[in-house]
Formats: sequence, C-alpha cells, structure tokens
Amino acid sequence: AQGRGSVRAPPALGRGLVLLLCQTRRTFASQTDGEAKVMQVLKEKFPRASAIKVVDISGGCGAMYEIHIESEEFKEKRTVQQHQMVNQALSEEIKAMHGLRIFTSIPKH
Repeated sequence: AQGRGSVRAPPALGRGLVLLLCQTRRTFASQTDGEAKVMQVLKEKFPRASAIKVVDISGGCGAMYEIHIESEEFKEKRTVQQHQMVNQALSEEIKAMHGLRIFTSIPKH
C-alpha cells in the first residue's frame, strides 16, 4: 500500500553471513604461508598425486581454501570417499578454516 513505508532492520550478523577481515595482500606469483603448509601436507599424504593445486580463496587470510588433487590413490573410490581422504589428511589444518572446496580426480591414461 502506498504511503505505508516500513523500515526493516538488516539481518543480524551470524545468520549465514561470514565476514572475513584480512590484512594480507598477495601478488599473483606468490604463495601464501597457508597455501604452502596445506600443499606440503597434501604432498606427504598423497605421494602418488600427479597434480595438487591449493588456492586461498579468502584473499590470503587462510580462512577458505580450494584444493584440486589428481591421484591414483582415488581410483575405485566414490567421490565422497575421495573427499573424506582429503579431509582426513587435513584434519589438523581444517580446525583453523571456515571453509574448504575439494575437487578430486583420477589421472587419465
């Protein structure tokens, strides 16, 4: 109805909204300390991996990562099992993260 304006307060923080404050600036060529640490753990846990890529998608804060792993170790495992393997490998590192995107694949021969 016209003339009956209403003002709605913004939703309270914490209702599905995550604010990431980050002071870290990164360049395209550099790898953050967090990316390097996650990469090292994955290399140790997946020694047969043919490709591993770790990207801090929180702008360098270390709050969210995107991981791509290609490994023979995933052969004959369902996707959920592959992702469980990655979660297990990073169990300590995950404690400090807000989110993690995992992409797994098996090398094509």
